[in-house]
Amino acid sequence: MMLRSDCTAMDAGDPLRALRDRFALPSGVIYLDGNSLGARPKSALDRARQVVEAEWGNDLIRSWNKAGWFDLPARLGAKLAPLIGAKPDEVVVTDSTSVNLFKALAAALHRQEELRPQDKRRVIVTERANFPTDVYIAQGLTSWLDRGYEIKLIDSHEQLPQAIDETTAVVMLTHVNYRTGRMHDMREVTALAHARGALMLWDLAHSAGAVPVDLNGADADFAVGCTYKYLNGGPGAPAFIWVPARHQEAFRQPLSGWWSHASPFTMQSTFEPIEGIRRALCGTQPIVSLAMVECGLEIFMQTSMGAIRTKSLALTDLFIELVETRCSRHPLELVTPRDHAQRGSQVSIAHPHGYAVMQALIERGVIGDYREPHIMRFGFTPLYTSFADVWDAVDTLADILDREQYDLHAKRDAVT
Repeated sequence: MMLRSDCTAMDAGDPLRALRDRFALPSGVIYLDGNSLGARPKSALDRARQVVEAEWGNDLIRSWNKAGWFDLPARLGAKLAPLIGAKPDEVVVTDSTSVNLFKALAAALHRQEELRPQDKRRVIVTERANFPTDVYIAQGLTSWLDRGYEIKLIDSHEQLPQAIDETTAVVMLTHVNYRTGRMHDMREVTALAHARGALMLWDLAHSAGAVPVDLNGADADFAVGCTYKYLNGGPGAPAFIWVPARHQEAFRQPLSGWWSHASPFTMQSTFEPIEGIRRALCGTQPIVSLAMVECGLEIFMQTSMGAIRTKSLALTDLFIELVETRCSRHPLELVTPRDHAQRGSQVSIAHPHGYAVMQALIERGVIGDYREPHIMRFGFTPLYTSFADVWDAVDTLADILDREQYDLHAKRDAVT
């Protein structure tokens, strides 16, 4: 049987253990919610002070040039690119995931019409279990276009081969499912979409910084993702959008703001898109939030996604093993796949009173989160999660379940 001393020994031999010190982790807290909001890099506080006090406070508007504010979206994109298998000039950090998804989906539909004008492809294929805002964005875009587009929702990944046909314009999927933690085979699914004549759009919100991603290697068409989860960019930090070099010249998106203009300060009355990835930008950037993203990205430069993935699987394997050995008499159901090839960096477990149990865990200093129906989510961020954290979290969970120390009438907070 695994002991806590075994976990501390694993920590002693962890090649990533020094990176934990780069984060400001509260005392007495086991943080297993990096899949929803990453912990704060220690450097973020000084960086925020520098931006607010010096760059904004002293240099004022001159900082657009002097401090490099104007180039920040592209500079951050170049730093993020290696984490998702992109080239440095294929990514910008900007706007929210929802806004970027709107841009990417609109661009994909436009590109499909250019590539196959006679096919009249009008179907967007996605999953019913996709993160809801992705489906909402597709619904909003297609209803406003009013050009016969429709959304086909599938209920399992096994339905993909039948769902993608000669009517499909775009396949829009989240690489790692937010609720279950199940991961698609990006290369396989993209090849399937292309074989049927569809374009492939990936949402990497639960992948970037958590699992190795190779967008170019998979020959994907477009991708978006956020920076405030595993990339530790801060609450509501700007997202990113990826457009491969082969699509950039033809890339068109409806939010054609002045930051994507070829010459924004000539103040022309007619839009002319800039060359390259910057045409995925829209309006003036939130510099303070953008600056925080760099603090998280710089930590990734101290390791590799291969090392992160190795530890992620070890952490999640350990968590699953301990839950199943120490909590076996309780009605828990593993929702996340056991197969490494299908697992992201979270473990989702269902319990009939999942919300109440999660609230009890949070009160005891073990922070995860809850998603309907009945699912407790535990996110493992290898940069700062330790193997001892896993042991202590399961020890607390077992105690709560064994003693039924959870409130069935716990009030639901606005954010679960």
